[in-house]
Amino acid sequence: MSSIAPKKIAIIGAGPSGLIAAEHLATIGHAVEVFERMPTPGRKFLMAGRGGLNLTHSEPLPGFLGRYREAGDWLGPVIVQHDPAALRSWADTLGQATFIGSSGRVFPEAMKASPLLRAWRARLEDLDVALHLRHDWTGWNEAGALTFDTPDGPGTIEADATLLALGGASWPRLGSDGGWADRLAEKGVETVPFSASNCGVEMAWSPITQDRFAGAPLKSIALSLGEERVAGEAMIARYGLEGGAVYALSGPIREHLAAGEAVTLSLDLKPHRDQADLARWLGRARKGQSLTNTLRKAGLTPQAVSVLRDAVPDLPRDPDALAALIKAVPLAVTGQRGLDRAISSAGGIARTALDEGFMLTALPGVFAAGEMLDWDAPTGGYLLQASFATGLAAARGIEAWLADD
Repeated sequence: MSSIAPKKIAIIGAGPSGLIAAEHLATIGHAVEVFERMPTPGRKFLMAGRGGLNLTHSEPLPGFLGRYREAGDWLGPVIVQHDPAALRSWADTLGQATFIGSSGRVFPEAMKASPLLRAWRARLEDLDVALHLRHDWTGWNEAGALTFDTPDGPGTIEADATLLALGGASWPRLGSDGGWADRLAEKGVETVPFSASNCGVEMAWSPITQDRFAGAPLKSIALSLGEERVAGEAMIARYGLEGGAVYALSGPIREHLAAGEAVTLSLDLKPHRDQADLARWLGRARKGQSLTNTLRKAGLTPQAVSVLRDAVPDLPRDPDALAALIKAVPLAVTGQRGLDRAISSAGGIARTALDEGFMLTALPGVFAAGEMLDWDAPTGGYLLQASFATGLAAARGIEAWLADD
């Protein structure tokens, strides 16, 4: 621990960004208090771990940084400072060893968020980080103190520096509803309107597909929109399609829909099979064999056949034309799902509203990190990686700002 004169730091939001910042600042000797509106910390973090906590990804760094699209220019240097290897090492120090899955994703061996969060909370307690639950931040009073609604009524807190780590606007029932955006805009902070990301898309399925196959997976497929192609899996929903391959295209889908443009995804049901080879196999179908049986013998699942028939009701019999269709099923998108069910959100605090240390230029001494900031990324560990990295970057920004104060 350093010999610095301790300062009082308020962190609002007990998700990954806020907690990693609290850990860093407490480790170097500051008095840190974390305020969380929910009854427990890390609610969205725990939700992310329900299917196995995907902390980060093992993809080589150049490709990894490209996942952040337009925000990669400014997020890249931040993530390099706290990269996937560093995040895995940090998890190791909490007794939570990680492994790389077959998809390249990185998970704790426990495959849960709760053991990691328990160990993390114990560390923060050892560092004397104070955690205040059910404290809903409401802004500042005329004297510049932070104001809260608490179980004991309205309260105020004075701090030498403040970090806002309130999350974006997706899954509002878990605590991140984006309600802070208007509050900051009133203070002159530039914000970008929220929109859903990593969300399902709406399509007009037939009653057969809706009733028989809602919840059925489309495994080992690829989806394309323009020049962007994503291999992975998807899941049929009554409203349309969801899953990792769909989520990875959320950004371009959102941009086309916002521009009033028609969106048609191209679905490759057999991405690992050559089209010419597939056509030859389809051409060997026995005389009198139904088209449905031919498709199933070609390796298409019943749900894939149903999707194919929904897209093109009058399927071609010609093997070459049918093979081409299987490799590029046109799926018309009618809309995207809303923020209430989106995994993440785009929009938030504009990068131009922050200085290099993640301090809000309109509010000296107030910093921001995590999904509050206007960046976007697909699922697969990229969201959590950037949340941790920006939280740590903001903590270092606070450290430097207090040292100069």
